[in-house]
Amino acid sequence: MLFTELYLLHQMNHATPQGRREHTMSKDIYQEVTDRIIAELENGIIPWNKPWCGVRSGAISYATGKPYSLLNQFMLKPGEYITFNQAKARGGKVKKGAKAHMVVFWKVITRQRKDENGNPMTNAEGNPIMESLPFLRYFNVFHIEDVEGIEPRWANKLPAENAEPIEAAEATLQGYIARSGVKFENVMQNQAYYTRALDKIVLPLMEQFPKIAEYYSTAFHEAVHSTGHKSRLNRFPEDALTALFGSECYSKEELVAEIGSACIMHDLGIETAGTFKNSAAYIQNWLRVLKNDKRFIVSAASKADKAARMILNITDSAATEAE
Repeated sequence: MLFTELYLLHQMNHATPQGRREHTMSKDIYQEVTDRIIAELENGIIPWNKPWCGVRSGAISYATGKPYSLLNQFMLKPGEYITFNQAKARGGKVKKGAKAHMVVFWKVITRQRKDENGNPMTNAEGNPIMESLPFLRYFNVFHIEDVEGIEPRWANKLPAENAEPIEAAEATLQGYIARSGVKFENVMQNQAYYTRALDKIVLPLMEQFPKIAEYYSTAFHEAVHSTGHKSRLNRFPEDALTALFGSECYSKEELVAEIGSACIMHDLGIETAGTFKNSAAYIQNWLRVLKNDKRFIVSAASKADKAARMILNITDSAATEAE
């Protein structure tokens, strides 16, 4: 979708049922997000491998206790966030001079498809042909420490330190394998990969990994790749040459897979510090991709979220970030 079309869609239906206003993009969200990611990559810091992948240290909604999406975690420091109206309704007051933070989220509208001449399209029976269009919106929130008269709600309701996430990780992985039909094999070898031709995930033996979390991080990385198969999310290009190692397409898919893996580890409560290792060549590819396409980090996060939901078997539309 062209950026101008995306912008125009922002003008529609700004008011929400709660009376909160969703802002149009008076600034370039894509550029702001991408600039931050690029800056951290150039400093040798990989944003999606920080401790906030554990829920306890992430950015969460004061209203629901749910963590914000990975894309928002890039831009928010840990803690609870509340909107101005939510704070006011609860008797709180935003401190003078406090800075609002942007939370972005996707919405989908359904409209009748039009032909190249702008005429509404119908099928053979005369029924309108509909299409779904995703578009980006944002709203402003304040960190709880910038609000007077309100205390954090969720500090004692987050996962305990002694939580055992590995059983859940194995159940998630095996559940996805069973539902999707993707082939899976552990082999004593020095590589991990997903082969599109065979629709198969191949991993080293679990005992070859120094830390068990590294095994699951790798497994979910390859599982995210497998969601791109045409029988699932159909994310891969038809032309196999465009997906060769080192190509822009390859680099983008690797970034989607790594973000998706981090999303899953995050949802399962597995700390991922130290589990993500990649070569400098990959990082350079990602930098090149991001610098050439300011919208890609947003697109990658959206694709990764869809893949993670498929693997985690989350079938609801999930509460929007506005909750």
